[in-house]
Amino acid sequence: MPEPTIRSARPDEYDAIAKLWMESWCSTGLEAPSGKLLAILKERVPREIANGWSLYVADDGGALAAMLALHVPKLYLDQLMIAPSHQGQSLGRYLLAFTRELLPDEIWLRCAVGNEKAWRWYEREGFVLEKEEADPTHGRMMKYYRWKRPAAAR
Repeated sequence: MPEPTIRSARPDEYDAIAKLWMESWCSTGLEAPSGKLLAILKERVPREIANGWSLYVADDGGALAAMLALHVPKLYLDQLMIAPSHQGQSLGRYLLAFTRELLPDEIWLRCAVGNEKAWRWYEREGFVLEKEEADPTHGRMMKYYRWKRPAAAR
């Protein structure tokens, strides 16, 4: 199967991206899908873009397979969400490689403590846990990670 195309998200896709985000997040079992959650994410996408997100999608022949939200000046990978239909196909690794092209020396991210599948994957990908603390907005415990390019690779 050919790799999906990673490209910048278009404004006319924001609602579909919010739906993908909700479905991916809810596939962790940490929250149930709801109209309220979808409305929050639909409102959040354009707000985050206005606040500095670079938003990308993985386009699989016209179907949205994943979303990737980066805040490049902050060296921050904010969201990497894969549609449930595309999970388990190495798309996360493909998106992480793309992220490392844009942020080649250092990347920060955070992950919910309860999302063990995700944070274990980030650790296997070379991210190092820096701290754990509650998010001030929603109170959920979060793990904060950092990846730095190995000195020999510079």
